[in-house]
Amino acid sequence: MHPKDLKIENFTYDLPNEKIAYAPVDPRDSSKILLYQNGTISQDIYRNISDHLPEDAVLVFNDTKVIKSRIFFQRPTGAVIEVFCLEPYGENSNYEDFFQQKGSALWTCLVGKIGKWKEKQLSKTILVNDKEVLLSVEIVDKLTDSYVIKFTWTPEEIAFGEIIDHAGVTPLPPYIKRIADKKDEETYQTVYSEHEGSVAAPTAGLHFTPAIFEKLKEKNIPSLFTTLHVGAGTFMPVKSDTMEGHHMHSEYMNITLAFLDQLYNSLDKTVISVGTTSTRTLESIFWMGNKIINCPEISYEDLKVSQWEPYETENISEAKDAVKALYGWIQKQGLDHISIETEIIIAPSYTYKIVKGLVTNFHQPQSTLLLLVSALIGEEWHKIYDYALQNDFRFLSYGDGSLLLP
Repeated sequence: MHPKDLKIENFTYDLPNEKIAYAPVDPRDSSKILLYQNGTISQDIYRNISDHLPEDAVLVFNDTKVIKSRIFFQRPTGAVIEVFCLEPYGENSNYEDFFQQKGSALWTCLVGKIGKWKEKQLSKTILVNDKEVLLSVEIVDKLTDSYVIKFTWTPEEIAFGEIIDHAGVTPLPPYIKRIADKKDEETYQTVYSEHEGSVAAPTAGLHFTPAIFEKLKEKNIPSLFTTLHVGAGTFMPVKSDTMEGHHMHSEYMNITLAFLDQLYNSLDKTVISVGTTSTRTLESIFWMGNKIINCPEISYEDLKVSQWEPYETENISEAKDAVKALYGWIQKQGLDHISIETEIIIAPSYTYKIVKGLVTNFHQPQSTLLLLVSALIGEEWHKIYDYALQNDFRFLSYGDGSLLLP
């Protein structure tokens, strides 16, 4: 069956409110982990995850960093307008360049209480390193379901990365009905986060600590790091009856030659992605490389993986050949990395090309993330989620997780 024909009603379950985690456990590696191996289910805590990994395991992490993307402005009337930064607006897809912009920046944003925004500009004064900064926003354009917002600030020599870090608050998931506090700035960030750009955390990685990485090192289990900037679309519910009516959100990946070299040398081992975002990145790498093999002169623009492409491609290569092809193509462009979007949707009938196991949290009913899990373990997802519900596992972003080895 083509995943277009999948009915989302077949990917639902009853999730009581009391099963949702509204705050993390402390310490983070004391979270429970469900272990699914060879069809059997058991449990432990994350601190012991290395005891349950195959000897030839290679873990792949998403080292994106969550930005304080929720910025509040108060009108003279007292009404509060929320500007939620989604992604940079413009041709340049290199996120690091956007965060270095000075004086002004264009971003695609959601706007809360847009009907109350009557002024051309909204402004507020913030402190950046003990220096007063006047930050202003204005609407430049209206998109289908968002706005292009121009940020301007004085003094101009301050980079946008510092502006957003001091002006905004951490964007907790929409089902956590509270404003993030100081503690969330630490707990809603992985300990290995490095590259700014996400508006949601790669939550499977929230459980990992330096102590876990030390254990992995002792057992000679490599940890590889790549980057996909998680967008707000990760929380977007599927509203259509079948998947054909659902438009999969795009997310930016930053893929380096160094990472591709490490990945190529790991493909004979058990590659386990930590999180659905790492999974999307790894599988997108395959499909980009496969496109290059079929069309060596492909343009940068055409390299992007579209939603249904994996299900409608006839000539399919081996994983090693695909990774090698992408490495060679990037090198041929005179680059050491590419920043590019992916729209890949991973759903039942999908055959994984690189990923052989998955570390992930428990996802919302009728979500594309649940489809991704089902593509890996099939109908067993029902059994796994039933076990988690009956054994007091905590669900969603701040919840517990699972190690899935089909």
